[in-house]
Amino acid sequence: MIEYIKGELTDLTPAFATVEAAGVGYGLNISLNTFTAIQGKKEVKLYVFESIREDAYVLYGFINKKEREMFELLITVSGVGANTARMMLSGMSVTELCNAISTGNAKLIQSVKGVGKMTAQRIIVDLRDKIVALGIADEIPAGGTMAAPVNNAVRDEAVAALTMLGFSPAPTQKVVVKILQDQPTLPVEQVVKLALKQIK
Repeated sequence: MIEYIKGELTDLTPAFATVEAAGVGYGLNISLNTFTAIQGKKEVKLYVFESIREDAYVLYGFINKKEREMFELLITVSGVGANTARMMLSGMSVTELCNAISTGNAKLIQSVKGVGKMTAQRIIVDLRDKIVALGIADEIPAGGTMAAPVNNAVRDEAVAALTMLGFSPAPTQKVVVKILQDQPTLPVEQVVKLALKQIK
């Protein structure tokens, strides 16, 4: 499995990037958001999603893990393929898309080419809880209002540690975020200790 590719950006269009790493040129399908973020750069690091089918082996590249996580969630929804998911991430930023999902704004989601009314509603129903649980939404609760920001580096490290201990990422994320909202200056080890007492 390829986690990310880091190397020289040798070719770039709004939908496709070629990154050379260790003498190999990797072609990656990208969103407009990623295109904007890497435009003009010589060296890039793109997180990768591999789509392996009988007739094709396709790589998708993302500027950060949140965009990739959003993409992976979108393609779990019935009726949303990889190209539609990429189109959605081209039309909206991850934050805008999360806002639309958490507030149930089907019209905004429908504004993306190829997304109909039924698909937009399915995306909202299927993903509303997941985007908050995984922390993709920057802690947007189901009601759609922003909660207090948390230290993402501490949050990610604490969740990773707890996941390695065998806890499920989704409930772990919620507990860690709550702890950091209440006590934002806590170091990782303290967050993990508190979380261990609270995770059901």
